[in-house]
Amino acid sequence: MYKLILLSFFLISFNSSFADECAPSKWGQGDEIGSANLISPESVLKAAKLIKYGKTYSLGLTIDANTPAYPPRSLSLQVVQPTQQFGTLGLPNSTYNDDIFQGWFGIGSQIDGLGHIGTTEAIFYNCHDGKEFAQITGLTKLGIEKIPPLVARGLVIDVASYLGRSHLDAGETFSLKELKGAINSQNIKIEKGDVVLMHTGWTDAKFESDPASWGSGAPGITPEIAEYLASKEVLAVGADTWSLDVVPPMIANEPYPGHGILLQENGIYILEAMNTGPLVKDKVSEFLFVLGQAKVRGAVQMIVNPIGIR
Repeated sequence: MYKLILLSFFLISFNSSFADECAPSKWGQGDEIGSANLISPESVLKAAKLIKYGKTYSLGLTIDANTPAYPPRSLSLQVVQPTQQFGTLGLPNSTYNDDIFQGWFGIGSQIDGLGHIGTTEAIFYNCHDGKEFAQITGLTKLGIEKIPPLVARGLVIDVASYLGRSHLDAGETFSLKELKGAINSQNIKIEKGDVVLMHTGWTDAKFESDPASWGSGAPGITPEIAEYLASKEVLAVGADTWSLDVVPPMIANEPYPGHGILLQENGIYILEAMNTGPLVKDKVSEFLFVLGQAKVRGAVQMIVNPIGIR
């Protein structure tokens, strides 16, 4: 049932949520990588100075066929032994396994590319017209393969602890004032080109113990927070939830407003279902963020396992 409810939210979002006005990108007509333009040799070297201990963090979740996913997304995996049936060998004096993946790239920990969300008139980031570039065989513009390696200063903002909670609940949001309070309590500042991850405690609380609840709703950000982070000219915005935006939405017929503000209006990438718990447990506020997604030509989004290093 929750899948049908979420699907109705998704359909509404493409009919009423995002304004149809289009402002050309500050990076020029035809730009396809948005905030990734902020990455430079100088910014990478600066971010690398955050490494003090050599400790690494896997920010991606382990997924399988049972992982809750935004409907109708699913995945399946088959392990096979090609040409080895009935005792034959595929290679001399050896056997081998191979695997077949069938599924959607928007499952579990993922990056949303700039071809993911458009207006009701199918206008995407930098005025690219979805009717021209969204083909059944893949995007001809704004594809996931266009994104360069993302290396930047990462911030994890522990909103849950600041509010005195182990985790926020589905359908619950937090104010910009509270977000700023959490940032100040950690003695950090958001800088241009940062990757900003918000920890709500939702994944730690529900992903393994109650996956159905984890996938049927989530705490999330408000449009005001999305606008604020966009004004800071960040590289990417993410959270330890599958939606980033609050689900159910604050306004029933206007779900996922943060997606439109960040992706379509500002060319800022979204990172969903980030495993922020280990960073928070170690009281990490800033770290080196590294992401190199699979470069499947024309893909909209991609399953990822970003790495945090401190």
